[in-house]
Amino acid sequence: MIEPKPAVQQDPAQGKGKGKKRRFGGTEGQIRSALKFYKVLAYLTGAMLLLLCAELIARYAFGQYLFAGGTSAVTGQPFGLGFADAEPKGVLGGANISVAVLIVHGWMYVVYLISNFRLWTLMRWPFMKLILLALGGVVPFLSFVVEKKLHAEVEAELAANPQAAQRY
Repeated sequence: MIEPKPAVQQDPAQGKGKGKKRRFGGTEGQIRSALKFYKVLAYLTGAMLLLLCAELIARYAFGQYLFAGGTSAVTGQPFGLGFADAEPKGVLGGANISVAVLIVHGWMYVVYLISNFRLWTLMRWPFMKLILLALGGVVPFLSFVVEKKLHAEVEAELAANPQAAQRY
């Protein structure tokens, strides 16, 4: 059985408190794969969050939903794509794109959290960094900022510690 090793090990030749070695939870290939997965989901989740914010503004500030198809409740004419009253219902039938944005962002955020956890465990970061990663999916524009910062940090750590990713 392989014994787990701590995230930070002390080099006995260097003395107490000096010469700490960096250890990762996976190989360089696994870390790069997790980083790419995180990057894609950070951009997709961030874009969906911005759409969600626009949808919520349209709904609560103007009382409008985004609909595709259906029939206009006022004129009885076919309705293409556009905004219609939320209350009373402005479109009969058709697809409510506003609700679709809510659902898609919710499920995409779940997958985004999985990508966060995967990268966090492979990099063996502190717990607060996981919290920062998770906030990227609920604070507008934060996923783009955090992704750029952490991508550079992961690349720098991989370059500075090439021996740390040699796990097998």
